[in-house]
Amino acid sequence: MPISLTTLLDAENLGLAVKGTAPVEPVEVQWVAVTELEDPSPFLSGGEVVLTTGIRQRTGAVQRRFVESVHRAGALAIGFGTGLSQARVPGPLLEEANRLGVPVFEVPYDTPFIAIGKLVADALSADHTEHLRDLLSGHQILAQALLSGQGLAGLLRQLGRILGSEVALYRYGSRVFSTGEPPEGTRWHSTPIATGMRDRCTLEVAEPFRQPDLLAYAQSLISVELNNLSRRRARERVVNGQLLADVVAGKLSGQDAVHRLRAAGVDTERRQLTLLVEAVPGQARLLPSLPLPALFDSAVTAICEDRLALLVADGNSTELAAALGGYLREAGITAKVGAGGAYAEPAGLRWGYYEAKEGLLRGAAVNEPDRLSLASLLMASRDVPLADLAAEALDPLTDFDKAHDAELVPTLEKYLALNGSVAKVAQALGLHRNTVRYRLSQIADLSGYDPSVTADRVHLYLALNVRRLAG
Repeated sequence: MPISLTTLLDAENLGLAVKGTAPVEPVEVQWVAVTELEDPSPFLSGGEVVLTTGIRQRTGAVQRRFVESVHRAGALAIGFGTGLSQARVPGPLLEEANRLGVPVFEVPYDTPFIAIGKLVADALSADHTEHLRDLLSGHQILAQALLSGQGLAGLLRQLGRILGSEVALYRYGSRVFSTGEPPEGTRWHSTPIATGMRDRCTLEVAEPFRQPDLLAYAQSLISVELNNLSRRRARERVVNGQLLADVVAGKLSGQDAVHRLRAAGVDTERRQLTLLVEAVPGQARLLPSLPLPALFDSAVTAICEDRLALLVADGNSTELAAALGGYLREAGITAKVGAGGAYAEPAGLRWGYYEAKEGLLRGAAVNEPDRLSLASLLMASRDVPLADLAAEALDPLTDFDKAHDAELVPTLEKYLALNGSVAKVAQALGLHRNTVRYRLSQIADLSGYDPSVTADRVHLYLALNVRRLAG
């Protein structure tokens, strides 16, 4: 480390002697400045020891101004060389230094100024060499953390150890990693991390900490690793999405499904909570690589039907859905979260997926699980030609609406929603009751299913829900 003022004045063979009453503090000497100027302040930056022989300081006024200028520039002390222009340290110079609290020491004739400068320069050089050695060692340790498979968490733990402080990494305003909690009231130093995405990624280091120059290297390593993780996450989610789609569609079942799901990290013997994220158009492209907060570290994620699916073992649906919804808002992503129940086995996974999917249809930002409707259960069975059955009943109505603006489908939806009450439908739509009855008769004629008949009404209800669930 740089030499301190007290150590410098105590150095052997220099014969330096402190004069005056100003206290000598063990502060680090940044440089030695030799000058004979009356006002050297423009050429000082603070932290120096100023050496002079006083050859131009012939009067007390000049000597006082010299001390004042050195003090104003932030110098640590004045070394006065005797035996040339002055036999001893001048009284006015010493009096002004005592008044301003500037230490003054005498440099005897036999001690060249260069000896003092060399001692300080050698200490600074040794400190710089040690700093570079520590910096290189830090570089090697951080790089090795990644190369040895410790990953981003290992790199950040090593960084915290080298800095001697707690570190935390934030993305989208949510903490994704932390080495620990510092005392309350700790100030944090923020370093932005570039990832190529608008994720507001920052590295936070609790102050104070050692080796601040190491942060620039850590910044680049973290950036590279986050981009690698992003690409890897996107690839894994696509692969997991293909597997999940096959399980949900019933193309993969039994032990084959169990083995494939376990290979992807899904323990089918434990209950798996399903969460689905559906982003607005234009933001769905963010979902494949979207990082998630630490709360979801154990979740298996997938991209299925352009939605982000999360499978969480034994989770609380209400808490997790709310936390995920809040994280998405903080990330600036406009999306809905649908939660399904927690079920075991591949069949249960299908059930939970369709509960979450139907939850999305309720349209809220966060949709908690609800009882699965018969329409959803039918949708889960791809052996039933639901789309064809729905088209047979509804296509004649939608075609007629397009051609005549008759609004038969909206009338049917309102009729079913109001439990078959013609009066309530007329009031809700602002129509005469006879108009509603006429439209219902048209629906019966065109579709072949009479809404006033219970069996036909169920068929029409399922057809509407199947089409709605299919998007």
